[in-house]
Amino acid sequence: MKRRVLVLALAANFGAVSLAGSFPALCWAGGSLSTAASQARTAAASIPAVADLQKTFAEGEAALQRGELDAAEAAFRKVLAADPRSGAAYANLGVIAMRRKDWDHALSLLQRGEKLEPKMAGIRLDIGLVRYRRGDYAGAIAPLASVVRDQPDSQQARHLLGLCNVFTEHYAEAVTALEPLWTKQSGDFMYLYVLGIAAHNADRKDLDEKALSRLLEIGGEKPEFHLILGKAYLNRAEPEKALPELQRAAAANPDLPFVHFSLGVAQLRLDHLEEAEAEFRKDLAVEPDLPDTYEQLAQLYLRAGNNREAERFFHEALKRNPKMPSAFFGLAKIYMQQEKYREALPAIDSALRLAPDNQSVHFIRGQVLARLRRPEEAQAEFAIAKRMVNADLSKRRESLSDQRIPNPELVQPPQ
Repeated sequence: MKRRVLVLALAANFGAVSLAGSFPALCWAGGSLSTAASQARTAAASIPAVADLQKTFAEGEAALQRGELDAAEAAFRKVLAADPRSGAAYANLGVIAMRRKDWDHALSLLQRGEKLEPKMAGIRLDIGLVRYRRGDYAGAIAPLASVVRDQPDSQQARHLLGLCNVFTEHYAEAVTALEPLWTKQSGDFMYLYVLGIAAHNADRKDLDEKALSRLLEIGGEKPEFHLILGKAYLNRAEPEKALPELQRAAAANPDLPFVHFSLGVAQLRLDHLEEAEAEFRKDLAVEPDLPDTYEQLAQLYLRAGNNREAERFFHEALKRNPKMPSAFFGLAKIYMQQEKYREALPAIDSALRLAPDNQSVHFIRGQVLARLRRPEEAQAEFAIAKRMVNADLSKRRESLSDQRIPNPELVQPPQ
């Protein structure tokens, strides 16, 4: 089943900021040619040339607004043929590539536009959005932050920036980005949920309580509300409160995406392994391509001592998301238990590339290297792990095991 695109809300009427949006066309600022192009023409000839290009550009914008992508592309390429330094034309070609979901090509075009029009915030917003859609949350932060600096009232840029900071575990920064949106978005379930996650992990208990209270205040009997409320309790490490909310959501809509996954997580936190396994299996019937479900099942089997099934499900998770450090970490632990140290090393190396700031990864890698009789490298890894513990860098990234709280309902891998 083909996965749905990024969602900030689990239902269309939740009122969340639209990320996919219409990618509005960027106007040709000033309507003038580049300096180089202008100098190549006589003053008499330049006036009609500029007028012709303005007309062509306007035709491209109109075609883009109508969704006629081929016609729009032809118009903007015609503009570039006459004025290769038209940053707005490159930007709109980037928008066309975005609508086609050709993210790599879109990023290349937008970056060329940014070089020519570095002060155009709309281009940087689209660059951030493309990086977000590609799952490059760390890479999206800088362009989105620059838009927020230039346009503090941009709800879309702030919401995206807050999400990227949550996904990269920069929770204090996420609060800074999201809290100013309270006045306009405190009626939105998903905004309150994300703000609560950020506030809880940033030790902003006041804001965490405020977000949860507001969530309860605006709630109703929709299954989506009970799902979000259940996840909020999970993120507050209160699985006993999460369970009845999630069960209510599942009873109202057993096919609701992520509800059985969340129930599985809640049951796992309560150490109800059989119930957790049953819920994860139900989730696979609804969302068979969700890598987090396979990874959670693997963690469950690892806890139960069933290394064979754990290994199989870690591999299934990596088939669907080859950038999942927790799956590589789990495989490394299995191979360590089986004394397969040569198999453990590439697994832990992959985890390290994806999670270089995780002290547990460095510690396990040190153990693997020690078993492979590479003492100097092993001691170096142990020293890194020790420094991280002493500096308290591992406070929230201490484990890649089943104690983390996955939030797949916030973001989907790009299609």
